[in-house]
Amino acid sequence: MNARMVAIIGAGPVGLAAAAHMLERGMSPVVLEAGPEAGHAIRQWQHVQLFSPWEHNVDKAAARMLAPTGWNSPDPQSYPTGGELLDGYLTPLATRTPLREAIRTSSRVTAISRAGFDKAKTRGREQAPFEIRYQNGKGPEVLHADAVIDTSGTWLSPNPAGRNGLPAIGEPECSARIAYGMPDVQGARRARYAGKTVAVLGAGHSAIGTLIDLVHLADDEPGTQPVWLLRGADPAKAFGGGRNDKLAARGELGAAFAALVASGNIKVETEFGVTHLSESDGRLEIAAGSCCGARSVIADELIVSTGFRPDFSFLSELRLRLDPAIEAPAALAPLIDPNEHSCGTVRPHGARELAHDEPGFYLAGMKSYGRAPTFLMMTGYEQVRSIAADLAGDKAAAARVELVLPETGVCTRGGLETVATSECCGGPAKQASLACCAADETAKTSGASGCGCS
Repeated sequence: MNARMVAIIGAGPVGLAAAAHMLERGMSPVVLEAGPEAGHAIRQWQHVQLFSPWEHNVDKAAARMLAPTGWNSPDPQSYPTGGELLDGYLTPLATRTPLREAIRTSSRVTAISRAGFDKAKTRGREQAPFEIRYQNGKGPEVLHADAVIDTSGTWLSPNPAGRNGLPAIGEPECSARIAYGMPDVQGARRARYAGKTVAVLGAGHSAIGTLIDLVHLADDEPGTQPVWLLRGADPAKAFGGGRNDKLAARGELGAAFAALVASGNIKVETEFGVTHLSESDGRLEIAAGSCCGARSVIADELIVSTGFRPDFSFLSELRLRLDPAIEAPAALAPLIDPNEHSCGTVRPHGARELAHDEPGFYLAGMKSYGRAPTFLMMTGYEQVRSIAADLAGDKAAAARVELVLPETGVCTRGGLETVATSECCGGPAKQASLACCAADETAKTSGASGCGCS
C-alpha cells in the first residue's frame, strides 16, 4: 500500500523515529502521545543509565532531521542516562524539527477500528481508513489514517508480583508499600527507602540496577537492607555474559552485581515465587510457596521488577495475529521467545514480521516484543525504518537488513544455556573482574597463572 496519513501511537524514541522516517518518505505522520510531552515514559526512569552507548540510541533519520537545527550530536561512545537521552536527543527532536507539527500530546488512544467496519466484517475492509479515537482533555476526538503504528510501549502495564502471572493474593491491598519497575531509590524516592528493608523481586536489568542502587544508598543511610527475591534457583544466571557481552556496560553491570552478591551486601532468597502479600505489624509480609513448606520475608517495601506486558485493550477491534504465549506478532515470537532464545543475536526484523491480518497496522518498539525482555532501542529503529519503506511501497528496502545486534555473551537456545566466548575457554567470571573467564578465575584462585587461553 502507499499510505499517506500514518497515525503513530506514542512519542517515545521509536515513535519519533517512525515519524521521521515517514516524513522522509513523503508521508504525513500524526503522533498521539498520552503524556504531556514527548518521552513521557522515559521521564519515569530518567535516573537510569542506559547500557547501550549513544551510537545505538540515535535513529539515523532523526539525526538527519536534527542536523539543520544546529544540534550537537553526543559522543557516540558515551552512555546516557534516561534524562540525558531526553535533553540531548528526544526533546530537541520533538520541539526543534518539523516533528513538532505532528505531535499531539495529552492524547490518550482509547480505541482503534476501521471506519464503518467492526472486527467481523471482511469485504471491503482493506480500503477503509483506520478510525482512531483518543481523549485529549477536551472530550473524545477521532482521527482517520491510512496506516497505524503502535509504539506505545509497555511501561504503564508492569507485570505483577505473583509467580503465576496474576497479582499475588493481597497485592492490591498492599499497593502503598509496592513500587514497580525501577524507582529512583537514591534520588527522588530516597526518603521512601532510606533505612528500610527493601525487597526487590526480579532477575533482569531493572532488578539488578535497583539492587545496586540500594547498596549505594546503604553506604549513606545505615539500616538500608536490600533483599533479592529470585524466582529461579541460580543467581548466576542474572550476572550476564561479563566480558563476552558486546555491550560493555551491560556486561559490567552484571559483573558489579555479582561482586555485591558475593560480598554479602545483598541478602538473597532463591526459588522465591511470591504467592501472598499482607500487612504484618506495620510492615509487609511477602510469602512464597503453598501452605505446606511456605516461607516468608518481612520487609518495609517491595519493588517488583519482573518486566512488563503489552496492553491490547484499545486494539480489540483489530485483527491481530499474536503468539499465544509471548504476545508478540506471531512471525516475530519464535525469534525472541525467552523459553527458547535469549541471545542478543536475534535476527533483525521489520515489516514482514511485524504485520498482522489487519493490513496497514503494525506493532513496533518495546510493545512488539510482547512479554519478551530482550528488546534494544536500535531494534525499534530498524523496525520503523522497514515499516516506513513498506508503507511507501519500497519492498526491497523493507526486506533489507540494516542492523547487526550486539551479542549478550549468554544465549539460551532450545532451553539450553551456552556462553558465547571469543578468546576465553570458560563462562564469565563470577567475581574477579580481571579474570578472562570462569576457568581463568578458578585457575588463579588455585595459584596458577591462569587458564592459558587469553
